[in-house]
Amino acid sequence: VQLQASGGGLVQAGGSLRLSCAASDRTFSRYTAGWFRQAPGKERVFVAAISWSGGSTTYADSVKGRFTISRDNAKKTVYLQMNSLKPEDTAVYYCAATPAYVDYAGPPNDDYDYWGQGTLVTVSS
Repeated sequence: VQLQASGGGLVQAGGSLRLSCAASDRTFSRYTAGWFRQAPGKERVFVAAISWSGGSTTYADSVKGRFTISRDNAKKTVYLQMNSLKPEDTAVYYCAATPAYVDYAGPPNDDYDYWGQGTLVTVSS
């Protein structure tokens, strides 16, 4: 599976962005998908995940209430709507996917088989 992330850019604090992650595989509808981010000089961390149906989601505490993960399986695309952005949200954002056997977003870890290239989000103060 190839994943293509897009939608990053420069935004002022308090603003919004929507990231997209397009998958190449028609079986993507049976994959759990997630978003991660890596700030300059820091390790990559979990942001959000969504089950194959979209019925189960999980978020990092730092983004709860501000970010929303969703998916459109017909378009083989996962989204990350980011609202009320803060300078500390500045990072390269990566999407990831892994085949799933249950319709569950899973724990907030990085146990994913496939990774896309990153898209840079910069939030200015």
